[in-house]
Amino acid sequence: MDKYNIDDLIYLMQRLREPEYGCPWDIKQDFSSIVPYTLEECYEVIDAIESKDWPHLAEELGDLLFQIIFYSQLAAEQQRFDLSDVIHILVDKLIRRHPHVFIDQQLHTRAKVTLSERQISDSWESIKQRERAAKKTPEQGLSSVLDDIPKALPALIRADKLQRRASKVGFDWDQITPVIEKIEEELAELKEAISSRNILNIKDEMGDVLFAQVNLARHLGVNAEEALRGTNQKFTRRFNYVEKQVVKAGRHWDDFSLSELDAYWDAAKKRGL
Repeated sequence: MDKYNIDDLIYLMQRLREPEYGCPWDIKQDFSSIVPYTLEECYEVIDAIESKDWPHLAEELGDLLFQIIFYSQLAAEQQRFDLSDVIHILVDKLIRRHPHVFIDQQLHTRAKVTLSERQISDSWESIKQRERAAKKTPEQGLSSVLDDIPKALPALIRADKLQRRASKVGFDWDQITPVIEKIEEELAELKEAISSRNILNIKDEMGDVLFAQVNLARHLGVNAEEALRGTNQKFTRRFNYVEKQVVKAGRHWDDFSLSELDAYWDAAKKRGL
């Protein structure tokens, strides 16, 4: 049997959305209703990559691609755009943002790339800044350097992007010491808020502490989101070990003191979990 192709997938999506013969669930969906599924599929792709589950990754990438096909079909039904427009806009943008690869903005021209990674990064940001400015109408005035950073991003990722964007215009420390001092300052303010028992202040100061920690991670060249995901996985492995020891002992959780549970935790650490 020949492999299905992108045209088959587009046709399948059209069939699913047919008012009379399609799938009732797919027919009733709209842009907003499938957003949660899109987020879920993105995280499942990431999970497959981090697990190095390559066969499963192929499946998860297909599920993510289906989300794009779904949105494009909804847009086509509303005569807004279709998948061919999505592809054209993407290719056009990538050609525009890679002038060092696509000479004279032509897809099929070739030339040896001589720019450094830093020069390429600076060029990319400069082009994006011009694109942001071009999207603004005269009534909207000058665009912010923070424009187009999606508000729906996970908070740690968005904090990192906000900081990187501000850094591009010089709003950043050039040494690590003041970054660490800022964390200490925010921690002191959090302690003060805790003492006052004002929940709104505590929430606000807790956010400042997290934001400052993301900034430290950025200065250290560490992706804060990846670092925290790694720690979450590590915590899960070690806690699972503690659970197994509790079950093996034949006792209930309430029968253990915290020091006993900590001993199991330390044993998990020694095992390299």
